[in-house]
Amino acid sequence: MLAAPWKAAGFTYNKYLAIAARVIRKSLKEEPRLKAERRGPLELKFSKWENGKQGEGQNLNKSS
Repeated sequence: MLAAPWKAAGFTYNKYLAIAARVIRKSLKEEPRLKAERRGPLELKFSKWENGKQGEGQNLNKSS
């Protein structure tokens, strides 16, 4: 059985989706591309909770 192409390339599924979304946004005509680019950026943070208290948050965004 063959591995998924994204897995064989060494990407996580989320990284694969991010790359695919970026390629699709860049292929759009100018007006739809600008609208899609405004929706693109997002912030992802992680906090570990212990004993009902939230720990320090870590920013999980990484520049690609």
